[in-house]
Amino acid sequence: MNKSNVLALAVRRFLGDYLPQQRAFSTHTIRSYRDSLKLLLQFAAGPKRRVADLTAGDLVPEKIIAFLDNLEQHRGNDAATRNVRLSAIHSFFDYLGAGWPEHLDQARRVLAITFKRTDHRTIDYLEAEELRTLLAQIDRRTVWGRRDYVLLALMFNTGARVQEVVSLQTTDLRLTAPPSVKFFGKGRRERICPLWPETARLLQQHIADTGLDSQAAQTLFRNHRGAPLTRFGARLILQRHVQRATAVLPTLKRKRIHPHSLRHSTAVHLLKSGVDLSTIAHWLGHTSINTTHKYVTIDLEAKRAAIAKAEPVTKSKKLPRWRTDNDLLTWLESL
Repeated sequence: MNKSNVLALAVRRFLGDYLPQQRAFSTHTIRSYRDSLKLLLQFAAGPKRRVADLTAGDLVPEKIIAFLDNLEQHRGNDAATRNVRLSAIHSFFDYLGAGWPEHLDQARRVLAITFKRTDHRTIDYLEAEELRTLLAQIDRRTVWGRRDYVLLALMFNTGARVQEVVSLQTTDLRLTAPPSVKFFGKGRRERICPLWPETARLLQQHIADTGLDSQAAQTLFRNHRGAPLTRFGARLILQRHVQRATAVLPTLKRKRIHPHSLRHSTAVHLLKSGVDLSTIAHWLGHTSINTTHKYVTIDLEAKRAAIAKAEPVTKSKKLPRWRTDNDLLTWLESL
């Protein structure tokens, strides 16, 4: 096999066989890896070459580092997105080195490219009053308004990832008592989440509005063209209603609200309601309770309650005054 065919063959086998068959990765993850490799190949080819003419030898570490820098400097991606792209590239070169030993040294050098440190930003979530205001701005007199309402209500009720929600089929719902919904999460893990009676009633109305057959596997949420709603579509729906709610509740301007914010809101709401971390972890589909533990750190009300109960161990004391530099040095030495 000539060298010009190795790269194309490796990419095809990596995405078409290795990830879905040997690693059992989800479709969403495979598409993310595909997008990362597509961007890299387009960057490596540049404006004067065809992607089909690239060889594995063209993807040297220097070219990959230039690609990662380009993501931040010209595409406006943050360090976290840069790391996601690099993770996909690492996985591909690990596969390339194992399958084609002649590229093993090159793969080793690419795998040595380090991830970039990222800022740990505070997690934004909606307080109960903010969520009520958000939902109240939705015009439920129209079928699309009612769709938006039940979509956001379901996301908050379950704390599900947006991809899990837009992938729901009517057969994943149990709307008789006790109502519940079945999700297929990361790693193909299945979990069942209970529904509040009000959410179940909203879903029943949505099925009636849209003429869906609850006995057949049909996509639950659709767009105006009748196609399945995407996670990007759900994001736009949320952003549109957040903008309207901001006019009523200006505090929303200070928050970065996206679909995952509703997942955070669910976790904090459950935590404030006294639900234990283990139950919340199962509710959200976390594999480790350590992931769920982060919500303890963002509950400001719990922090304020804790500080109010705890007495300070320090006592206020009038600090000595100084008049000259020597007095200041003496005072500093005495501390």
